[in-house]
Amino acid sequence: MMKKIFFLQTCDTCRRILNQFDFSDFEKQEIKTESITKKQLEEMHSLSGSYESLFSKRAKKYSELGLKNQNLTEEEIKDFILSDYTFLKRPVIIDDAKIIIGSDKKSITELEKHFSS
Repeated sequence: MMKKIFFLQTCDTCRRILNQFDFSDFEKQEIKTESITKKQLEEMHSLSGSYESLFSKRAKKYSELGLKNQNLTEEEIKDFILSDYTFLKRPVIIDDAKIIIGSDKKSITELEKHFSS
């Protein structure tokens, strides 16, 4: 059983989500100061079904490296996420077998449902 949230302290959206919901029984990992491990990323992948779903296309390096013009494989995406924390879509919230990725409207709605039950 795992209750964990991967977030970035300097990210306003992450902070807002951390304040909006009760994560008191979750382990928190600040990904800039404590890098995600290959094993953690593989666990996220097994819950989400793809590395692409965990990949942030908003990362500065995404445009700097011209990645949008490349057809990245899952393995390449995995390597990018492991190489630089900014490539992980944030926050990633794991509650046992459930994973909620990012801060889009769909994710926030899922969180609201999850925490109201």
